[in-house]
Amino acid sequence: MNDPGFWIENTLLSGGECDDLIEALSLNREGRGRAGARHLMTAPRVKAIAHDERLLRIARRALGAGAVPFRATLFDKSARANWLVVWHQDKALPLESQIESPEWGPWSRKAGILYAHAPAWALSRVLAVRAHLDASTTENGPLRVIPGSHAAGVLRDDEVFDIARAQEKVECLVSRGGALAMRPLLIHCSSKARADRPRRVLHIEYAAALDLGAGARLAIA
Repeated sequence: MNDPGFWIENTLLSGGECDDLIEALSLNREGRGRAGARHLMTAPRVKAIAHDERLLRIARRALGAGAVPFRATLFDKSARANWLVVWHQDKALPLESQIESPEWGPWSRKAGILYAHAPAWALSRVLAVRAHLDASTTENGPLRVIPGSHAAGVLRDDEVFDIARAQEKVECLVSRGGALAMRPLLIHCSSKARADRPRRVLHIEYAAALDLGAGARLAIA
């Protein structure tokens, strides 16, 4: 398989940097729920780590020299917020304005930001870098992925479940301070945690450029 659609780097941030991010995110209560927070790119500490050369190096490996961060989300899985996510693809992107094209949609708004399900060509220009502020173990609901599944393009839910039933799965165990890089169309899921250990992940998305093409420009979220 030439491109499994994901890889792990286990030595990225120091323990002190993880602690600093956890503290900064705990103080940033805007839009915060029990399970985390979205639209964090305006938070100074998040913006700084998103533009850190170590994360940019990962993004450039997949997207080229112009890789730029555009969206950041905190996932905070714990005993207070312990959830199951079924097999799926990440299809929605934040955009500055609506495009009159059958390739995009359905459309929605989340906290005032315009979103649309994107075509495969646009999603191929995006990579998520998931910085793990806690170790991701077999006990705390780690991400599971189906290697190479992003190559199938945008799928219906039934097609996703068919692939999940038939193909090999990989459990993504990542050390504290490590990172998981993944394509948005990679089929993935996560189970509920079986132990009372937090699994905080700062999910930062990068694009080859904010202007994706065909009139689509990403919003900073």
